[in-house]
Amino acid sequence: MLCFKGKGVYGAISIGVISLLNKTEEIIPRFSVENIENELRRVDKARRNAILQLDEIYKKALTEVGETGAQIFEIHKMMLEDEDYCEAIENTIKIQRVNAEYAVSIASDSFSSMFEGMDDSYMQARASDVRDISLRLIDCLMDRKRDTGESGKNIVICATDLAPSETVTLDKNSICGFATSYGSVNSHTSILARNMNIPAVIGLGGNFITSVQNGDTIAINGYTGEVFVNPDNNTLTEINRLIEEDKNKKHLLETLRGKETVTLDGKKIKLYANIGGVDNLGSVLYNDADGIGLFRSEFIYLESREYPGENEQFAIYKRVLEAMSGKRVIIRTLDIGADKQVDYFDLKKEENPALGYRAIRICLDRPDVFKTQLRALFRASIYGNLSIMFPMIISSDEVRSALALCDEIKRELDSESIRYANDIEIGIMIETPASAIISDTLAPLVDFFSIGTNDLIQYTLACDRQNPLLEKFADTHHEAILRLIKYTVDSAHAHGKWVGICGELASDTSLTERFLRMGIDELSVSPTFVLPIRKVIRETDLSK
Repeated sequence: MLCFKGKGVYGAISIGVISLLNKTEEIIPRFSVENIENELRRVDKARRNAILQLDEIYKKALTEVGETGAQIFEIHKMMLEDEDYCEAIENTIKIQRVNAEYAVSIASDSFSSMFEGMDDSYMQARASDVRDISLRLIDCLMDRKRDTGESGKNIVICATDLAPSETVTLDKNSICGFATSYGSVNSHTSILARNMNIPAVIGLGGNFITSVQNGDTIAINGYTGEVFVNPDNNTLTEINRLIEEDKNKKHLLETLRGKETVTLDGKKIKLYANIGGVDNLGSVLYNDADGIGLFRSEFIYLESREYPGENEQFAIYKRVLEAMSGKRVIIRTLDIGADKQVDYFDLKKEENPALGYRAIRICLDRPDVFKTQLRALFRASIYGNLSIMFPMIISSDEVRSALALCDEIKRELDSESIRYANDIEIGIMIETPASAIISDTLAPLVDFFSIGTNDLIQYTLACDRQNPLLEKFADTHHEAILRLIKYTVDSAHAHGKWVGICGELASDTSLTERFLRMGIDELSVSPTFVLPIRKVIRETDLSK
């Protein structure tokens, strides 16, 4: 028996037979060409064919993962037509007078390396998208088809890595999981696996794929990231027990779908989901969240090579609001800085970025950027139930300044006869000790608080959450944290305002009852935690 440890992508357990997906790195030959125009025409034809293929994949993705997941392939089409990417290929052909396949491989290496070199893990994951579209373009140039692995029942695809297009084309009737040597939990492949409910483990290491063979029995645990190849009888018995236990738990949770999030004594709780972009909408709806408690709008900026315009942002916000069909959507305004860097913002390197120039500080310093986002938000507000939330607040002056800009935007829209909702709730994040301590003076200025426990913990305990050496010191249940949360709740309620938690602690079931007894009105968690948290809430009796 061989054991490997990676990262679980989708929480499920399965046993199957290995089917190796042969993805041997092929060296693309380089040779000189005389007819440059012919190579450019070949690239153009290959690009059109690749886009036609992506159209077909998009249609399949619609049935497998819904419109939100399928949008990944719309993004791939856009990437294929990206001006910088296309220009890089054409310039290589023209300047070096080389074949089209080689020019595409050079562009692929260059752009994927650029993304991998970024500090943000989400942007690093985009490198795999560049490699996927480039390989598709090369396949079209060379008129070849990709290996999709062997067919059969209870197949577990094993590969060095999987591209998003390879993931969505997997036959769900045959595939019971996949395991890869490499990959990222933030990649589109991982997102698709979660939306398709495919048990998956990634990052098993380079020796994984060389240690397994077609036909080997494999057990994968998407919760723990453990993989067992040719497991012994004791391990098989334990895995089968876990599968049965997991099946019973999920069946129990399924009975909660569509049920109210209410305690035994009748207190209703808002149970929302946190998402980073439209890619996650399908998961929000599938897991039956009551709304979106945190839409991280910074990902719109992180995925762009230039400041996203008003219309671009408006289209995204409109789509999210329409998809949620009247359920509340809380969109956090731009929160970059610290561990989320965007090159075109030209932010200076800081000794301690966690305590530096970020979030609302940047927005108030750069009102043109902030106003563009606010205009897009207000314009989109008529398409659903929008709330707006400002991050990293430490003073009343910051709140007043942000609200003044909102009023300015309203006047502009009125003068242009552009409609917007008149009942938009405006809230702030409580994620610094300063904002928690003065929450009694902040509450009259806004409609709600949302407590960001990730930053509140690091700032209160002086433990950088990016530093793994400090994990053992960062006690997430520290009494100081819980007292700050309780004081914030009391301050909000004293002024008739509601308060929620949108940080990681919101999904900590060991604290759920305590939060409810504090008076927390809303919890916002990762989509997959919605039903487990609903179960705890419905089993809690606050009258005792």
